[in-house]
Amino acid sequence: MIRGRLYLVATPRAHMAEQEFLERIRAALQGGVDVLQLRCKELPALPYTRLATRVATLARDAGVPFIINDRPDVALAAEADGVHLGQDDLPVTWARRILGGAIVGRSSHESAHAEQAFAEGADYFAVGPVWETPTKPGRPAAGLSYVRAVAQRATTIPWFAIGGITTENVSEVLAAGAQRVAVVRAVLDASDPAEAARQLVRALGQLPEAACR
Repeated sequence: MIRGRLYLVATPRAHMAEQEFLERIRAALQGGVDVLQLRCKELPALPYTRLATRVATLARDAGVPFIINDRPDVALAAEADGVHLGQDDLPVTWARRILGGAIVGRSSHESAHAEQAFAEGADYFAVGPVWETPTKPGRPAAGLSYVRAVAQRATTIPWFAIGGITTENVSEVLAAGAQRVAVVRAVLDASDPAEAARQLVRALGQLPEAACR
């Protein structure tokens, strides 16, 4: 079960050397990120796995779950804690054939996707994108209305609002009923990733602890 509340989806940048990428992840973890995902849409399996093993070390040192985007095979090879699946990826049950009892998360962009995550037995799911984001080009925003719809449902598994969330607008997402958020640019591209993470942690800390089961 994932219990974290600030989820960083770490995506390599073309303009950023690998060492800087790793240092920014390390800083984000120091700032309070408590779930970490590596997302490498363009990398083949071997370089993806090589980078994943380095990121996995950072996650282990920080004591946070480490998730691989899309690729159960890379998750297995890198000894990650789990995998995050999009709507066009393997079904949750198929991923579990590869990963056994590892964490399996699922993306959702509408209520039917959320229901699918429940039915498949995902360990958590993502809700969004709340706002349009270059991380998901061409994906229309699901909006705060979708966050509200999920928040009003009696969910039995954790979920994270995602998509265009920043330190400036996170209060709107929390007001809509989210209790956990996932970010990319707001932390990874910040001038000070650790401070950006701390600001988000402080915002999340305003929620009653009982609300974050």
